Amino acid sequence: METSPRKNIVEYFKKNLKKGYTEEALKWALISQGYSRSAVELAIKKVNLDLAKKAPVLKEKPKIKYQIIDEYNRPITIKKPWWKRIFG
Repeated sequence: METSPRKNIVEYFKKNLKKGYTEEALKWALISQGYSRSAVELAIKKVNLDLAKKAPVLKEKPKIKYQIIDEYNRPITIKKPWWKRIFG
């Protein structure tokens, strides 16, 4: 069972991470308020595990496309050498 202070710290992290605060800023804010460093570190691990469970699983890898452009933002096409066109 979780103790009440740890649960409060975990909820504090979840709420403020959604607001856009960084993990490091929240960590030092709690430590400066008198919470022990070990309790804060344990809460961070718990929050990260909870958020990882909620993250969606990607079923396919994203396709990355590269395009070379010139100084006028026009795409440049590069021709393959003749031996690569023949032999693949």
